[in-house]
Amino acid sequence: MFDVFLFAVWPYLAIVVAVIGGVYRYRTNRFSYSTLSSQLLENRRLFWGSVPWHYGIVVVLFAHLLGFLVPGMWASFTSNATTLYTIELIGFSFGLLALIGLIVLIVRRFTTERILSVTSPMDAALLVALLVQVGLGVWVSLGYRWGADWFIDTAVPWLISLVSLNPQTHYISALPLPVRAHMVMGFVVIALFPFSRLVHLIMFPFWYLWRPYQLQIRNTVRQAH
Repeated sequence: MFDVFLFAVWPYLAIVVAVIGGVYRYRTNRFSYSTLSSQLLENRRLFWGSVPWHYGIVVVLFAHLLGFLVPGMWASFTSNATTLYTIELIGFSFGLLALIGLIVLIVRRFTTERILSVTSPMDAALLVALLVQVGLGVWVSLGYRWGADWFIDTAVPWLISLVSLNPQTHYISALPLPVRAHMVMGFVVIALFPFSRLVHLIMFPFWYLWRPYQLQIRNTVRQAH
């Protein structure tokens, strides 16, 4: 019964909380949809944490998304031993890179007084959730090999069943505890997302891609000699 809640009910609850919370925040305080950057408060450790975190997590998320959207193509990749080894190595390396960057960012935020003073409880909760989630991901990658392959036959069918509103928990019920915890924490992060500073990610100004070029004219006043 507990598995039914975690893998057939909680994902929908997390998404509902994220959507309602995001809409409510935008309607009541839309100017808070920003990074609330702390770069001016401390820049050096921000660089050494932000760069590995962003590069690492983008690659890892892209691999997860690719496996979900095109499972057939992904399965053909992982059917080749050399390709599977390469994917596993790349995934672990970038996951570890993201974890190191996240740890640097967390230490920076909680040891710099000026930054700590502008850190909300929800920001702290999300950072802890991200740390657990990424840490579990690295653990799974290291301790349960060839996840890029068995992911296609377990997590992907489960996620597809969620999308089709017909959750099938038997796909993942036999998976090891760290793997299932990793899946649950993914939806914890989704639920917390709209209440933290990370919400700015959905406010990227995509209209910049097709807006016309701006013409800048410099008006210089010349002084008479």
